[in-house]
Amino acid sequence: MITLHDFESLVKTRRSVRDFKPDPIPDELLMRLLDITHWAPSGYNLQPTHCIIVDDPDHKKRLHQACMGQRQILQAPVVVVFTGDRRVYQNNFERVVEQEKNQGAMNEQYEKIYRKFVKLAFSPDPAGLGWAWKSSLLPIVNQFKPIPQVPVVHKRYWLAKQVMLNAMVFMLAAHAAGLATVPMEGFAEKAVKQVLHIPASHIVPLLIPVGYAEQKEIKKTRLPLDGFIHRNGW
Repeated sequence: MITLHDFESLVKTRRSVRDFKPDPIPDELLMRLLDITHWAPSGYNLQPTHCIIVDDPDHKKRLHQACMGQRQILQAPVVVVFTGDRRVYQNNFERVVEQEKNQGAMNEQYEKIYRKFVKLAFSPDPAGLGWAWKSSLLPIVNQFKPIPQVPVVHKRYWLAKQVMLNAMVFMLAAHAAGLATVPMEGFAEKAVKQVLHIPASHIVPLLIPVGYAEQKEIKKTRLPLDGFIHRNGW
């Protein structure tokens, strides 16, 4: 069983690395890491995150240009591109329901509630009135009654959160396997999508080069915890 001490050590010793050895990552290990990543928490269990493995030298060269020439794209043996599916409700909802019913994780009563709630959260026109004007009224209404953020209105924001949950699991799993990673947000999303033929329905919040780190001393620091903890309010 993993102890809190083990997990604390894993988190506190993970570093972002930008210099990698050319040593390849065994494909079996990479797929195991991505399988672990797939078990990250997922809103409504819809699992919108996709991962593109980029290990072909030609693709990496073009990806390198889309990432403003950052060296880690070429140095790392693999770059994992994380995407979020805007059409996740249409693509995954029924599959998720069927799987959970088959595995005994969803009874008839829960299915009714789940169907109603998720449809409301993702349908562009749940009440026949459209969300366009409703989204403009949300800040006003929210002053009088708490309203949760609706994925269909805040789709990119919602997807980015889902992708980041997967990405953090991937980086921790890679560290546990003796690999180094670096999360990258500095890239031209449109260019990345063109290089890898990513569907227009997907967003690309993050790229993560992964490989074996060059042996360099990298210090990791954090500001004092007491400046970031607030109890029962700010």
